[in-house]
Amino acid sequence: MGEACSKCYGKEEETEINMEKSGKVDFNKRNELVNLIKIQTAIRSYLATKEIKVKENVEPSFRFGNQQMNHPVEQGEDANYDNEQVKELESRLGKFDYEQSDVDTSAVEFRGMKTLENGARYQGDWIKGTETRQGKGIQIWSDGSKYEGWWKDNKANGKGRLIHADGDVFEGQWKDDKAHGYGVYSHLDGAKYEGQWQEDRQHGKGVETWPDDACYDGEYVMGKKHGHGKFRWADQSTYTGAFKENNIDGKGIYEWSDGRRYEGDWKNNKMHGNGHFDWPDGRQYEGEYIDDKKEGQGLFIWPDGRQYRGGWKNGKQHGIGIYITSKGKEKKGEWNEGKRVRWIVERETAN
Repeated sequence: MGEACSKCYGKEEETEINMEKSGKVDFNKRNELVNLIKIQTAIRSYLATKEIKVKENVEPSFRFGNQQMNHPVEQGEDANYDNEQVKELESRLGKFDYEQSDVDTSAVEFRGMKTLENGARYQGDWIKGTETRQGKGIQIWSDGSKYEGWWKDNKANGKGRLIHADGDVFEGQWKDDKAHGYGVYSHLDGAKYEGQWQEDRQHGKGVETWPDDACYDGEYVMGKKHGHGKFRWADQSTYTGAFKENNIDGKGIYEWSDGRRYEGDWKNNKMHGNGHFDWPDGRQYEGEYIDDKKEGQGLFIWPDGRQYRGGWKNGKQHGIGIYITSKGKEKKGEWNEGKRVRWIVERETAN
């Protein structure tokens, strides 16, 4: 793909698109989208991450909905409530701002630190005379992970901040123990998602950034890039257009850092359908693509004005086509896998 210039029209002009001379378009960076498209399982949501860690490390569940969280129990021998990494992150982040909340705190009372049945510790507001956390509160798990924020009916509701023991941080809105609304998730390696959440998944408008300066700014549907968005790679190549379930799919524009540009149809991260490709040296192709290659009918234009209009297969001229010289002279021919087979002389019919 991205091939240009070719053999001769007569002995003077090239009529074939010489793939070896032009080189192919490098799509390796575009295909990295499969890996970049996710910040990791952790970035998807803090709760999902915790479920994975429970299975791998056999630790108590971090789900706020765990019914066993309300009952006190003795502290385990391996507990690490004073996790130094969590403390350092908390110091760096600064004091948590609770802001305003619609949580009903008219009948709550403050209680000091209490160890719950699964080993987690809670300090904060409870509904008077009950074991129901409601209002402002802090919960620390046995590995040192810490949640500070609003509670309602024993669940995280409203604004809250969770600092995970492994260094991940989520700060934003919660609904019934799930990230829901606006929130920011920061991964320890510098990856970050800032935007809307629903049911613990990125949903709505959001921005993902990576340490290498790659960035996605666009729409999400239930944890996947879906809708309109812009993806920028570390080398400053960009794609702007439609995404479907984490893939480039639909209409969009891909611009390479070296000046190449494709605008048209995409399917599953590949050029597929109708599109227009421009090269920095002035070459152009407009026509059909299948699976990242020119296939079907298309027009190729050289910088000096010469043109080939006709059939393509597997990225090469194939079938019947019209060659137009730089002076506008047209000649019909037949090509096979990029090589001209013959010129077709059409005889005039006598009256």
